[in-house]
Amino acid sequence: MAITITNKPITDFLFIVNTIKSLLIFNFKLSNFVIKTQYLFKVTGQLKIICYFCLNATENSKRNRYELRMKMDELKQLNDDELVSKFQADPKSIYFEIIYKRYHRKVLDKCYSLVKNQQLAEELAEDVFSKVFEKLGGFKNLSSFSSWLYSITYNHCIDYLRKKKKLHYPEWNKNNEIPEIIDETPEMMNEISFDRFLLVLEMIHAEEKALILMKYQDNLSMKEIASSLRISEDATKMRLKRARARVVYLYTTKFSEG
Repeated sequence: MAITITNKPITDFLFIVNTIKSLLIFNFKLSNFVIKTQYLFKVTGQLKIICYFCLNATENSKRNRYELRMKMDELKQLNDDELVSKFQADPKSIYFEIIYKRYHRKVLDKCYSLVKNQQLAEELAEDVFSKVFEKLGGFKNLSSFSSWLYSITYNHCIDYLRKKKKLHYPEWNKNNEIPEIIDETPEMMNEISFDRFLLVLEMIHAEEKALILMKYQDNLSMKEIASSLRISEDATKMRLKRARARVVYLYTTKFSEG
């Protein structure tokens, strides 16, 4: 399909963009988007003007990218509270991008630890950051940002497991009773091998696993854990005690000497 440039004023930006899209041979990077050409182009003298516009825009884009990298390097030095404050005062994507890059791997790992599916974990992680972006303006620093973020992460994953996988904890607990809830001694806990402990974590319900990770890995408060599970603090304490007892019971059953 051949296209001839009309006499329309070259200052019309939309016309310029549409004309650039018509090129067959060249690719131009404009505002980080590559405009790939698809059509034959019958040129007049105006092509020189268009090419000048493209080159000029590319140079400006290079300068902008350099300035952006410099600003990004400065912002990366800020702590979470400072970044959140800047975002709340002026919700620009650059602030959230730094938060995203800082925590994406950790959130993804937490999602994967519960759902055990990489593609699903990636989808859940993106959902989490969408929620964080929407709610960040209302974050009140009542806890650390990371605790708040992890609470949202566990809440979203557990909700998914409850709704999609039908993992109903009370019913599961009823069908997987342990002989008794025992109090672990310091000596007993010190004898637990970390590698074996990780194996036992895979043997318990996802909500019990999340409970233990929230409490002992991420240092969330009982209130934050209760909020993530959508249960009362008293129920949270009872479930945590039961989860610890189950881990000890399964560990001693599976790995006891002799």
